[in-house]
Amino acid sequence: MADSFDQQTRDDVFDYLLRLGDDRLILGHRLSEWCGHGPILEEDIAISNIALDCVGQAIGFLRLAGEVEGKGRDEDKLAYFREAIDFRNLLLLEQPNGDYAYTIMRQFLFDAFSYHQYEALQESRFEALAAIAAKSLKEVRYHLRHSSQWVLRMGDGTEESHRRIQEALDDMWMFVFEMFESDALEQRLVAQGIAVDASALQPKWEEMIANVLSESTLRRPMEPGYQSSGGRRGRHSEHLGYILSEMQILPRSYPGAEW
Repeated sequence: MADSFDQQTRDDVFDYLLRLGDDRLILGHRLSEWCGHGPILEEDIAISNIALDCVGQAIGFLRLAGEVEGKGRDEDKLAYFREAIDFRNLLLLEQPNGDYAYTIMRQFLFDAFSYHQYEALQESRFEALAAIAAKSLKEVRYHLRHSSQWVLRMGDGTEESHRRIQEALDDMWMFVFEMFESDALEQRLVAQGIAVDASALQPKWEEMIANVLSESTLRRPMEPGYQSSGGRRGRHSEHLGYILSEMQILPRSYPGAEW
């Protein structure tokens, strides 16, 4: 189907795939920082596996993006040889891990979004994109179950765990609304049956979040006066630069190396 795209659609699909891929690549890198440092052995293994799932999903999206672009860039070149301004990930996903409550809350907020996004993308007219979404949805079901169960354990656990997970929710709430922004590029693809209208996912996300927060005895934050945004346009926090310097140093230091 990609061969039939006009140049505008090709450019739009490329950018849209970068958004999908960059979200999972940056989150996967963040989660990988817990490898060997998890609070318990089983959780160390679980969060490392989720990191690998995210990177695997990123590979699929970025590889497809390179094919759509048609300029000889594969998933490695798109991951390792772009600058921060060229990344399209959500600001939420580049935020530091903090303590484990912060990591879990960030994961839960995105898992709930990702679940509904993949569910809808299965119906994309772009069959290659729909196939990645269908495969990834199976993984995200597990991710969502894992993160929501930990939110419940912490929220309805001890006074200390409740305080930590509530603080994580309060601090990250300013980033969640960026997930549901829908710009002209996305709307052009929605009209062609290729992309999903992110704003249409918010009611389902809100319902899922509300149910888990209620069961976890957590308080939904008030709407923030300031809602952070800009990641889809390449406007990032300083945190992304540190992530990329660590992630990209080897291939940039030894371009073309194979191992």
